[in-house]
Amino acid sequence: MNNWYVITGGPSSGKTTTVNMLSGLGYSTTIEHARHYIDLQHATTGQTVAEIRAKQMDFQRGVLQMQLEQEAELDPQETVFLDRALPDSLAYYRFLDLEPDSRLLQALPHVPYRKTFILDLLPLAADYARTEDTQAQQRIHELLTEVYSSLPVPVEAVPVLAPEQRTQYILDRLE
Repeated sequence: MNNWYVITGGPSSGKTTTVNMLSGLGYSTTIEHARHYIDLQHATTGQTVAEIRAKQMDFQRGVLQMQLEQEAELDPQETVFLDRALPDSLAYYRFLDLEPDSRLLQALPHVPYRKTFILDLLPLAADYARTEDTQAQQRIHELLTEVYSSLPVPVEAVPVLAPEQRTQYILDRLE
């Protein structure tokens, strides 16, 4: 086990806002790789978000590769808050009805996170990278909860609160 804490939840649950607040308090954090992948693909190929997301298997594999690389480089002794983590990929593979990558399936039984915080959903807010509707938002949230609950990692639901209160809620429950 290490000192890594996962911040996750369905689309538009306030993950990135929470992670950014933790970063502002001096904690080490990571970025969300799905959004980063979209940004990189757009910058290097000129593809639109729709074109990038249309190739779902390529998209999921690209995000997974970034996540694997990032987690391999993290210091296990450092307290780090991850904006999504490897198990999120399995939830998305299931949501999209795709066969999960073997690298993901091999890694999941060994995830070393100290704890996972699953943020309750906020009203769905549209942005350039988010393509889900409310029904998809709910289903992804359910799948994330199923996946993380099946792993040997403590899971804590985080209620809807003001961003500062949500961040403090998490800090008060670190192990």
